[in-house]
Amino acid sequence: MRKFLLLIFITGSWAALADQVPSADAEEVRAQLQDYYFDAARRGDVPMLETFIEAGYSLDTRDEKGYTALILAAYHGHGPAVERLLAAGADACAQDQRGNTALMGAIFKGEVQIARRLLSTDCSPDQRNGAGQTAAMYAGLFKRGELLDALKAKGADLEARDPLGNTPVDLANGEIRMPAPH
Repeated sequence: MRKFLLLIFITGSWAALADQVPSADAEEVRAQLQDYYFDAARRGDVPMLETFIEAGYSLDTRDEKGYTALILAAYHGHGPAVERLLAAGADACAQDQRGNTALMGAIFKGEVQIARRLLSTDCSPDQRNGAGQTAAMYAGLFKRGELLDALKAKGADLEARDPLGNTPVDLANGEIRMPAPH
């Protein structure tokens, strides 16, 4: 198995995989490569990510939770990895299975510099996750006032409401509406 992985990394060619790996093993190799890719993003291993980029690996590959390498790098606070992935063309607007983006993850974790970098992309500041929340709502809820201001400057709707009626400003002020008891 390592022989095939090394062949791919050395040649930088996915065609080498198709030519050298029996079809029964190809899925195992693909899964192992994907694990290496996501592990590199979690660790902020820019040289390893660079190897994947140079080899033409699909930057927006998703794991079983829908996470991309960019989402993982942002969530784990690896600014240089975020920067390299963005420069290589990773989709900053990609959403995981719950609809959360790299920006939402960075705000949640308090990664202000990474969140600011992600705000400079072409994503809508009002993109919603599966729970109907926006990045501004995350900034309000987690008391990230400087990011709430940056989102407003980008055009985020600070009057937008989540399904419970909360706005980013309400959340920032601690005025949180909760679901009614059943």
